[in-house]
Amino acid sequence: MPMTLAMSGSNAMKRFLLAGFSMVALAGCTVGPTYHKPQVKAPAAWRDTQPPAESRVTTASTDPQWWKLFNDPALTKLENEVASSNLDLKAASLRLMQSQAERRIASAAQMPHLEANASYARERASTNGVLGLLGTMEQEQAGSIASGTQGFGPTALPGNVGNPSFNLPQYGMNASWEVDFWGHVRRQVEAATAATQETEEMRRDTLVSLMAETAQDYIDLRATQTQVGILEHNIEVANNSVRLTSLRFQQGAATRLDVAEATGQLHTFTSRLAPLKAQETHMLNALSFLVAREPGALDAELGKPTGIPSVPATVPVGLPSELAERRPDIRMAADHLHAATAAIGVAIADFFPRVTLSGSLDIQALQFSGLGSWASRQYGFGPTATLPLFEGGRLTGQLHLRKAQQKEAATLFQRTVLKAWQEIDDAMADFTAAQRRRDELAEAVHENEIAVETAKAQYVQGASDFLNVLTLQNALLSSQSALATATAQVAGSVTHLYRAVGGGWQDLYPEKTPARTPA
Repeated sequence: MPMTLAMSGSNAMKRFLLAGFSMVALAGCTVGPTYHKPQVKAPAAWRDTQPPAESRVTTASTDPQWWKLFNDPALTKLENEVASSNLDLKAASLRLMQSQAERRIASAAQMPHLEANASYARERASTNGVLGLLGTMEQEQAGSIASGTQGFGPTALPGNVGNPSFNLPQYGMNASWEVDFWGHVRRQVEAATAATQETEEMRRDTLVSLMAETAQDYIDLRATQTQVGILEHNIEVANNSVRLTSLRFQQGAATRLDVAEATGQLHTFTSRLAPLKAQETHMLNALSFLVAREPGALDAELGKPTGIPSVPATVPVGLPSELAERRPDIRMAADHLHAATAAIGVAIADFFPRVTLSGSLDIQALQFSGLGSWASRQYGFGPTATLPLFEGGRLTGQLHLRKAQQKEAATLFQRTVLKAWQEIDDAMADFTAAQRRRDELAEAVHENEIAVETAKAQYVQGASDFLNVLTLQNALLSSQSALATATAQVAGSVTHLYRAVGGGWQDLYPEKTPARTPA
């Protein structure tokens, strides 16, 4: 018989240990699909549409501060100011901080919850309430309790005194912890981590856009200032034409028509100056806004024309295979897919039981002097399990919703990658086209300058009328203006290209960027 009892105790212990090991094993189980980082199919090389004589795109490594290719100190200074002062970037950084806080909140569910409590109350129970079932001292003395006709024991004082007041001080602590059998909490933390990384990529995308926008606005400013210089030069030429025709009219070698035509052309040229000056102010204000400064703050610094930034012979953009790691929107779409995949696991775990371990230890006494006695302790502990039995289809609908959102995220990832390739290919085509147009217009300006000088000489010699001079002068101004625009388009196409390949984000954050969680 003793042997049997010993064997029974041993079996019970084995069952207890087996149950404990089973709980530990189940706590490591995670339901739902496991996220796998999607692969991006990249071409072996960029599509080459560039003639040999042009500035060429190469697969050399890209400098994160790609705008230094323009070798323009003013532009480099602007880019650094934008990275440290821009309000949109600061707002994006604050959104990242919020996301990090949300992830910390989600991860807190993995840890036990522990709280301390203390209370004091002066209480008195009602004689006519529930305690009336327990009877009074008079009823006990009369034997009513023994007969079973009254309550369960004497609690109240006789007469109208009723129940006495009493003190009830107590203190203690409570603890609880959800045993994450099915990975419900782990999937929530995984989704929150992916959401934080997505917000980080949003901030990075904001920075990439701001770098390109700053460079483009700076190029537009220099182009506008160049246009102003071209127009002012032509206004001076038109003034000389007015003086020349007036002198020849006084000498009888020209007609009043020549003077009127020259004067009309002067006023036409002059009328174009005010809109260009206004456009210059707009660009200066746009750059001031980007560096979080008031309108006009950069007038003294950038008001003096320095010419349109030139493009170097080679423009390194890296390898096509690096696209997925460089484009913030692709990384952002992948993180969004990761969060949507983890959310499916959360929805599946909602179908399974949830077990919470809880316990409490309190010290309670009717007198303050008794709070130091171990006999005043009271405690309770044990597991609590909940299992959804009927939800009216809510859990099923939620699971279907999460699966549909995950499929949408996968589709959007494919769309983002495809759109990236389109933007890069378009940017490269624009880069080539802008260079070709600039070169053709440079030839046109050269020939128009020769034509104007020849026409002026013929007019002075009386071999041609002044209308021919005016026509050629207008053509020269148009070609000069178009050349300035094309030169700016070449530089601008470089900024669009770097925006398309996701360049200029790796090391420009003023504050430390949190490390990414491995996929």
